[in-house]
Amino acid sequence: MDELPGAILFACSYNAVRSVMAYALMRHYHGNRIYVEACGLRAGSPDGFAIAVMDEIGLDISKYKPKTFDQLEDGFFDLIITLSPEAQHRAVEMTRTMACDVEFWNTFDATMVEGSREVRLEAYRQVRDQLKKRILQRFPVGPAPRV
Repeated sequence: MDELPGAILFACSYNAVRSVMAYALMRHYHGNRIYVEACGLRAGSPDGFAIAVMDEIGLDISKYKPKTFDQLEDGFFDLIITLSPEAQHRAVEMTRTMACDVEFWNTFDATMVEGSREVRLEAYRQVRDQLKKRILQRFPVGPAPRV
């Protein structure tokens, strides 16, 4: 297993769906082994569909407080993973003077889907499952580090 980064930031446009899901999944799989944070260009509101599909897999994001890049308490990350083109541009700008890698994971915006509740939930599930797969591929879950 490759060495895990010490600190990861997931960034998106509104910090209400994609980045919050990625944050919760990463914390679930890697716990305290990695410092994980999430933000957006703008702070959105907690998204009910995101809360519902994360709850389906036992992760509670209902109390997450969305934040912007400017509201981050810690600006020192080893890796920033952006989930929207808008966040990618901001992260590249932000890291010009930092020793930090940036990866762009182009992730569908489920908030754009219209239709019945079930149609919309299915779009959110697809985003959740895509993020889960990507996280587990990029950061495989292995044995806990020896202390």
